[in-house]
Amino acid sequence: MSKDAIVMLKNDHKEILRAFREFENAGDDAIETKGKLVDRIIELLTVHTYIENEVMYPRVRDLVPDLEDDVLESYEEHHVADVLVMELAAMKPDDERFTAKTTVLIESVRHHIEEEEDEWFPQVREALGRKTLQEIGAEMAEAREKAPRRPSQPSALKKTVDAVIS
Repeated sequence: MSKDAIVMLKNDHKEILRAFREFENAGDDAIETKGKLVDRIIELLTVHTYIENEVMYPRVRDLVPDLEDDVLESYEEHHVADVLVMELAAMKPDDERFTAKTTVLIESVRHHIEEEEDEWFPQVREALGRKTLQEIGAEMAEAREKAPRRPSQPSALKKTVDAVIS
């Protein structure tokens, strides 16, 4: 697997988008399937936002000051996703608003992914170059090993609380 930070994040995005499509195609009556898919989405997003917030965003913020506003917007988009993920984690798949809340999460994250891939990543790649992106990728791979898998884990809770009070 590539250690290029952007390649790693794009691979995560593909996996997340695949889980979104599976949820959307599951059908209205597939309550158990939707519950399992949302559990998977929660895990994917919890890990992904953790490595971006802990490694990618701080490094880009330090190394590419021109992208400060983009980084801050990304933190806020993660915050919105974190709140929805926390709420979904506490819900049952047959709750009245489960599908609606998941749909809002999917729409929000899709927008975030499109912005990152279409606007942000090309600027980051140009500014940092291959060697630096590989160094950041190696740090992200390490962070992924210790990343929380559920929003209820302490490191995920800390990330959410930090986002709320910052």
